[in-house]
Amino acid sequence: MMKHVAQTAESAQIYGIKPFCADKTVCATWLGFFSQALTKKGGNGDMRNGLRMITILLAAAACLSTGAVADEWINLFDKETLFGWTPFGQGNWSVSDGNLACDTGAGGWLATTSQFADFELVVKMRVEADGSAGVAFRAGLEGHPSENGSNWITIAEPKGGASDWHEIKVTASGANVSATVDGKEGNVMGGGRARGYIGILYYRDGKIEVESIKLRPLNLKPIFNGKNLDGWNIIPGRKSEFNVVDGALNIKNGNGQIETAGTYKDFCLQLDIFSNGDHLNSGVFYRSPAGVFWKGYESQVRNEWEGNDRAKPKDFGTGGNYGNQPARKVVSSDREWFTKTIVVDGNHAAVWVNGYLTSDFLDVRPRSLQSQGKEGYVAGPGTITLQGHDPTTDLSFKNIVIQEYPAK
Repeated sequence: MMKHVAQTAESAQIYGIKPFCADKTVCATWLGFFSQALTKKGGNGDMRNGLRMITILLAAAACLSTGAVADEWINLFDKETLFGWTPFGQGNWSVSDGNLACDTGAGGWLATTSQFADFELVVKMRVEADGSAGVAFRAGLEGHPSENGSNWITIAEPKGGASDWHEIKVTASGANVSATVDGKEGNVMGGGRARGYIGILYYRDGKIEVESIKLRPLNLKPIFNGKNLDGWNIIPGRKSEFNVVDGALNIKNGNGQIETAGTYKDFCLQLDIFSNGDHLNSGVFYRSPAGVFWKGYESQVRNEWEGNDRAKPKDFGTGGNYGNQPARKVVSSDREWFTKTIVVDGNHAAVWVNGYLTSDFLDVRPRSLQSQGKEGYVAGPGTITLQGHDPTTDLSFKNIVIQEYPAK
């Protein structure tokens, strides 16, 4: 039976079935039933067995657990606001009926506030007849993307043509860059930058709309092996307990901290987090000086909000930049795995929780404050640090991976 369980799990992952069950015993039970249904044949029960297989397949697919509710894709557009974007030029940008739109102006473009290096990007957009638009990636902000070494791809509707939705897919991995439009190879222009911003280009009059913009970082490397604490250092003399349990780094008690042996400056970090209690407090520090207790920037972990309003986080909320910018909404919950994505470049840091952009912080404080022993802009590099906050601490972290950004 376990052979069938393993094969079913592998198939579900290959075909992209999204798991959510964290109970391995329940998963194994459902998959066992599925295995028996697959091998039972004959008689008038074939149709009943077929129906049973369909039902059990759906349940088994739901139960297959990778440990996280959300996968590693992030939404660059939240379908409500322009949060995380900066306009350039004369385009009239807005959000209408859940779509990003630009309908008038002499042209311009909209750029993310975050930079990305290696990634998959999927944009769904449409252009009115006789209109023209495009997608820029690894873009610079100096002038127009067509003039500063950015990559871009253009779509246009012929005069009198239908305003159809188009899907643009981009893959950027090192020196390899490719794109498709509606499944056909696209003409990628420009190039030369190893990282940069994502942009929506508006060329001339004629309305353009964007339904969704999703990105998945590529080439992330594990910094936690899921077996032991190799590559991590515990700050001595503190109360926190650090153990590897079921492939996750569990932290109990506090205060305390554990930090990476390596240091990182500009990067994309992803990890899965589980809070084993109500409103537990922890954090993911970055650009932290090695061996120094609770220093650097902190991406807060605390799933608590005022009343029933998740848009009113307590204590900055999960995904907030602690001490600097609260999460605009707490989208994660206790006793459920959630995925945090942290993108850091220069004096800018953005955090997504379960694919939703929760904070977008630009540190404009002078670095000189650091030399005075005060909090100021930290240029890095520094360690990645996990916090044990207090005696109630009981949190787990796993699938900790990072993509270090190359020079621009």
